[in-house]
Amino acid sequence: MTDTIAHTIANAAKVSGLGRTSIYELIGAKKLDARKAGNRTLITDDSLRAYIASLPTADIRTGQPRATA
Repeated sequence: MTDTIAHTIANAAKVSGLGRTSIYELIGAKKLDARKAGNRTLITDDSLRAYIASLPTADIRTGQPRATA
């Protein structure tokens, strides 16, 4: 992500790879910490990073046999 401390909805979507609708849903579900600055909604960088880190690890199978060590 970036060195900023907060992201607009559009920037949070861009840097996280999530869609705008998903960002709003996560705010509504209290999974992202959003703050208001006038008319702007800002998502804290720490909150966005913590949410991404809390997601399960992807188990991607390519159909290729796994190499054994």
